[in-house]
Amino acid sequence: MKKLTIIIAIIVAYLAVVQVVSAQSTIDELITVPLSDPGERGILEIDLVNGSIEVSGYDGKEVVIKAVSKEGNYEDDDWHHKRDNDDITEKEGLKRIPSNSMEIEVEERNNKVSVECNSWKQGIDFKVQVPTNFDLQLSTVNSGDIAVENVNGTMELNNVNGEVTANNVSGSAIIDTVNGKIEASFKSVSGDAPMAFTTLNGKVDITLPASVNATFKMKSDRGEIYSDFDMNVDQSGPKVDRSNKGGFKVTIENWVFGKVNGGGPEFLFNNMNGNIYLRKGK
Repeated sequence: MKKLTIIIAIIVAYLAVVQVVSAQSTIDELITVPLSDPGERGILEIDLVNGSIEVSGYDGKEVVIKAVSKEGNYEDDDWHHKRDNDDITEKEGLKRIPSNSMEIEVEERNNKVSVECNSWKQGIDFKVQVPTNFDLQLSTVNSGDIAVENVNGTMELNNVNGEVTANNVSGSAIIDTVNGKIEASFKSVSGDAPMAFTTLNGKVDITLPASVNATFKMKSDRGEIYSDFDMNVDQSGPKVDRSNKGGFKVTIENWVFGKVNGGGPEFLFNNMNGNIYLRKGK
């Protein structure tokens, strides 16, 4: 643990020098993180404000992180312009001095790798390699997508303004975004783990193994649902829940339920503006 902390401290100091002497519009760093128990399952956590995250599994025992900072990506944001008095800078002839700083903190403890960074002003894009058997908790908000490939694990992937893709993965996933599509293809799934795929604006396109045992819970408010799975679909109509505890409440849930290969854990597919595609893989 101490050795890793020293390495990161040196990188941050180096970046401070780059900020002063370099005229480049981008800076990037490569960080190699040793695991406490190489060969055992680990977990990666990344939480961003501005930027994209790409994670791929590989045949290795370390986590390799490439961080790329792009100066000025978000200088046109309304918040950025309005937070100061721009009239003063124009009248006094002041000019903006570019700042290329990149603040990243990486911590490894008991095979848990946590990445924290200041990505509010400028975007920081991450490209990460993890051992194939690894769990993921990835989140970003603006101006970036989340992409995962060749990973076997439990995945929580959250975006707000961007798409989420997971290609050739195994295990289980909870994926949600607000403005963006969701695409995922699974080689295999965890036998008893529920999954969920939710967006407001964009298609949901999921490929699952043909032999999957699951109960699909599906709804698209302004779209259609398509599937090539053979399933027993519940046609009983909307579910109505009435309650008079502390008042009166009626809840109507217009979900479609379908059992695939006899049923199993619940897989939720929810969309507001877009279609849902459920595809049968190998």
